[in-house]
Amino acid sequence: MILNEVLKILPLTKSAFAPYGDVIEADPSTMRLINNGTTERYHGLAEPIVVGAPERLIFNIFRGQPRQFPYEVGMMERHPYGSQSFVPLSGRPFLVGVSDDEGGKPGRPKIFLAAAHQGVNYFAKTWHHPLMVLGDVSDFLVVDRDNTAANLEEFFFDTPYQISEPTA
Repeated sequence: MILNEVLKILPLTKSAFAPYGDVIEADPSTMRLINNGTTERYHGLAEPIVVGAPERLIFNIFRGQPRQFPYEVGMMERHPYGSQSFVPLSGRPFLVGVSDDEGGKPGRPKIFLAAAHQGVNYFAKTWHHPLMVLGDVSDFLVVDRDNTAANLEEFFFDTPYQISEPTA
């Protein structure tokens, strides 16, 4: 019997996530006052990228169903022709799974706990797990390349990994 390897859940930080994409959160070092000082603008937090035609980014709302734990991470996906960002709209934390590329396949996943005020922007070609919602149904603003069917690669692990329900 093969036992599933249990993955540790890490806090989402800019430095830990840097090889995979951008953490989208209010960064005081980027803050500018606008609108006669009534609005704080946190500038340039992520850069959406499109590779090849159609060179069009679209905004979507994804409504994710909560995962049940323990949860098996059995697959990863990537988008070779554009970045993809997820920003929570429902004020809830969520899990982010990413993998290094190992010869065109995802390696051992890393799992991050994104706080309710954090979003992510996956770089093009970054292996990641589909949206992992915690607790309740949650909405996300998603910015990605139009025509996503041509921009999707999936990989299924022979032996899934496992994650336990995050604590605080």
